[in-house]
Amino acid sequence: MARPKIYDSVEEMEKDIEDYFANCDEKRKPYTISGLAYALDMDRRTLLNYSKDEKFFPTIKKAKLKIEQQLEENALIGEANATFTIFNLKNNYGWKDSVEKNNNEELVKVQELLEKMTEEANK
Repeated sequence: MARPKIYDSVEEMEKDIEDYFANCDEKRKPYTISGLAYALDMDRRTLLNYSKDEKFFPTIKKAKLKIEQQLEENALIGEANATFTIFNLKNNYGWKDSVEKNNNEELVKVQELLEKMTEEANK
């Protein structure tokens, strides 16, 4: 049997979310998804499930963005563990490592192939 929803009202959830952020600011604690979920009397998964409800989606998205912003900023100014921040951003916020490839060799090969095809066509 499923537990009844804690929030029916977006406004009530928004107030509790703002209270969580204010409490963190007052105590100089970092914002976290788990901390937010705990403050809202739910687990992390339940919080993320609320975001599947179109009524709550913008509220949860905005709260997650605020947490993500603090993570990123704290990492940039050296106030957060870099390894944990990278792990957190990749696993909770969809960040990825991007690898740049030098595609010059492939471009040269394509160009050579096109030249050969042109020569063949002109014979």
